[in-house]
Amino acid sequence: MNLTEKEKRIDEILERGIIKEILPSKEQFKEALMNKRLTFYIGADPTGDSLHLSHAKNFMLLEEFRQLGHNVNVLFGDFTACIGDPSDRDSARTLFTRDMARKNASSWVQQISRIINFDDKENPAHVRYNSEWIDKLSPIDMIELFTHTTVQQLIERDMFQKRMEKKKAIFLNEFVYPMFQGYDSVAMDVDVELCGTDQIFNALMGRTLIKDYKNKEKFVVAVNLMENPITGELMSKTNGTGVFLKSNNIDMFGQLMRQPDEMIRIILINNSRISLDDIDALDIENRPMDAKLFMAYEVTRIFYGEEAALQAKERFVNTFSNKAFPDDAPVVSAGEDTISLLEMVCKCMTDISKNQARRLITQASVTIDGEKNKDEHDLISLENNEMHQVRIGKKGFFRVTK
Repeated sequence: MNLTEKEKRIDEILERGIIKEILPSKEQFKEALMNKRLTFYIGADPTGDSLHLSHAKNFMLLEEFRQLGHNVNVLFGDFTACIGDPSDRDSARTLFTRDMARKNASSWVQQISRIINFDDKENPAHVRYNSEWIDKLSPIDMIELFTHTTVQQLIERDMFQKRMEKKKAIFLNEFVYPMFQGYDSVAMDVDVELCGTDQIFNALMGRTLIKDYKNKEKFVVAVNLMENPITGELMSKTNGTGVFLKSNNIDMFGQLMRQPDEMIRIILINNSRISLDDIDALDIENRPMDAKLFMAYEVTRIFYGEEAALQAKERFVNTFSNKAFPDDAPVVSAGEDTISLLEMVCKCMTDISKNQARRLITQASVTIDGEKNKDEHDLISLENNEMHQVRIGKKGFFRVTK
């Protein structure tokens, strides 16, 4: 790649709309990208096992910098996960164990290995764990670390101010969390941290610490959180609004098709590399179904390949255009002779909450063998190995048996 091609590629990355803020400046960052081999990292506390597309876009961006020849690290906070990040929290997190963090991290690596190359022979992405260096800090080391900020600086965080107003507790472990996360930058001697806009405070702490410890500047590259532009809702398992990387190709396609129309452009910008001109040409406002089918196919293709994406698209079109119950609908085992309608919906739709299941039921979005059911307490018989055809919403098909 010559310098002209490299600059064009860098401009495409910086101007796509995924990156929201670059500190100290975009101009300085671009110059460094052009002239140096930088060390990047993305850090995350693996407190859950499900990743969705808003997480995926961060790793896709990191992979682009790796392909430009930079050194990239995926850092799992197996130490910091046990503290609990207070960012955007109005109460303390439940304490987490290192074994749980390591187990989730292993699952994450499997999920993101489709979009970031850990096996490249010349320049692979690296997996790191922050217990590697934080475990080695002595009490004296920690005290020295804490001298690099003040109580006043930490207490200014919005979530702490809100808790104090509500007279809610602020625990010491979460109060010093930013210091440990910031120390990751020092330990890995990084040049760039990629983070969500909700993590800028913690990333800036790392910028301060690497300046103090190593007299080195660090870039903070903050990316968007893929929120719905109308409702402000973020992708989330709790809200049932996510598209999850643990899904198979059929389920991922269906989850993409369930996204509201206003998310089509956002998903294409963040989770594909279709040009912005081609996205505009889709005419999403006037042809939302065509645009959504294109979006679902393109994203599924990135994760599962063309054949699997085409299979998912054909299944979707055949099922919903012809209103046929799909022959390959997944079989769900209830494990008992009878099951309430609510529990059955939850067993089928494992990525939604009970409250969401209740809403689907009360909205008459659940049919069993072609009949609508609206009472969550209805008992469904599964004796004698009966198998029911269950449809949930427009896109969820299941065969339920004992």
